[in-house]
Amino acid sequence: MRIFRSHTGLKPDARGAAAAIGNFDGVHLGHQAVLDHARAAADDLNAPLGVVTFEPHPRELFQPDAAPFRLMNAEAKAHRLERLGVDHLYELPFTTDLTALSPDAFAQDILAGGLGLSHVVVGQDFHFGAKRAGDAETLQLLGEKFGFGVTIATLVQDSGTEISSTRIRKALSDGDPRSAAAMLGHLHRIDGPVIHGEKRGRTLNYPTANMDLTGLHLPRFGVYAVTVDILDGPHKGQVKGVASLGVRPMFGENVPNLETFLFDFSGDLYGAHLSVGLVEFLRGEENFDSLDALIQQMDADSAQARKILA
Repeated sequence: MRIFRSHTGLKPDARGAAAAIGNFDGVHLGHQAVLDHARAAADDLNAPLGVVTFEPHPRELFQPDAAPFRLMNAEAKAHRLERLGVDHLYELPFTTDLTALSPDAFAQDILAGGLGLSHVVVGQDFHFGAKRAGDAETLQLLGEKFGFGVTIATLVQDSGTEISSTRIRKALSDGDPRSAAAMLGHLHRIDGPVIHGEKRGRTLNYPTANMDLTGLHLPRFGVYAVTVDILDGPHKGQVKGVASLGVRPMFGENVPNLETFLFDFSGDLYGAHLSVGLVEFLRGEENFDSLDALIQQMDADSAQARKILA
């Protein structure tokens, strides 16, 4: 998959895609349905399959003081879209200049002129342009005017309820990653590089890979059975493990992070990029009276996680 971070100066082989447009936070089943329509259009037109999305997420620009809400960072989103067969990811900068464009200007300057899209797919609830003045029907009219086709995808429902990032966030906050996965169509994953931590795990015989959670919606604090994709480096591959997500109250920490212990693994992962999938919530975060009590619980957590993941 090729990633483009501007709509200007694209070479001919980067233009002409049939593309789905949206924020795609979580890349849930609703997003995947939109992408399926784009894939069908790409096949009909013999065009690349594309996605047009925005960084940062528009909500971060309009509500900078809002609590972290993203289900995925840009890296995780790109990985998921690549797995779904996207050829061209147009990750456009979401700026005040972009928000000032009228619907006509957005369609003409960005979609037609800049990206040269052959076909566009959006959901029924799509809005665009300054003050969200354009909707999906507006885009259809503009597509006729500027020379690209438009498909409006119906919203996907689960048991009569619309699948949404909001419902997925609630499931994760409730410590229910399985329900979140049912709406996502895949495990909820946290992607990023392994960073240096306090290295306490080594002294407990539980060395962990630490990952930053800045900007992400925080699932319920506690311990999870996880699957881990090591995305690069000499240890690239898939492993299983148990992860602690939270603030480590026993050690007086207050910055949330993710610490993952990889089963049957030995090696240096600092700087490597991991994708950690939450499979099942095991227990809430606890404060133990002693290190021995903590280690005993970690042994029990590992045994339970191994059983779940077997």
